[in-house]
Amino acid sequence: AIGYLLSGNLSAIITVLFASIAALPVPFVAVQLLFINLVTDSLPALAIGMEPGNPDILKRKPRDPKASLLDKKFVTQISIQGFLISLSVIAAFLLGLRDTPAIACTMAFSTLTFARLLHGFNCRSQHSIFKIGFKNNWYSLAAFALGTVLLALILFVPALYGLFAVQPLTAQEVWLIVILAVIPTILIQLVKVIRENRD
Repeated sequence: AIGYLLSGNLSAIITVLFASIAALPVPFVAVQLLFINLVTDSLPALAIGMEPGNPDILKRKPRDPKASLLDKKFVTQISIQGFLISLSVIAAFLLGLRDTPAIACTMAFSTLTFARLLHGFNCRSQHSIFKIGFKNNWYSLAAFALGTVLLALILFVPALYGLFAVQPLTAQEVWLIVILAVIPTILIQLVKVIRENRD
């Protein structure tokens, strides 16, 4: 859960820093960040907290009680995952800027939200999702489904456009958001599968 929160927030920080350094419009407005913090942070993190212990936990070496929680391996993992998500968000933002800053902001917000909801599956275990499945933690699916429904309401219900400072998107833009948001999870899961096959 800590890894999920830190990597997800790092992706937002990297995106904002990129926009600032490149002298681009702001990629998110305050109400969008509030939604991300209240919904995208909380739902998957709570679901991860419901994850049962891994069956192989007793086969692992005891953890050094003096070792820092944020050791080199953990920080590297968080950094890489946050960077991957930020690349997708920045790509969505730049594609949206070809239209208007408001569209760019909407696309960046949507991509970050959806990518982080998907990232909750990555942070459930060190193993791939194909190995752990979903039967032991249906909360993860519920968190993803609820977060996705809330995001869809924001994007497709005109009455909410003003409240969340979003613009109506074309079908092509929506598909771009989905594709870009899925890419980090595909890459992270691919690395886990390769590691499992190697071990």
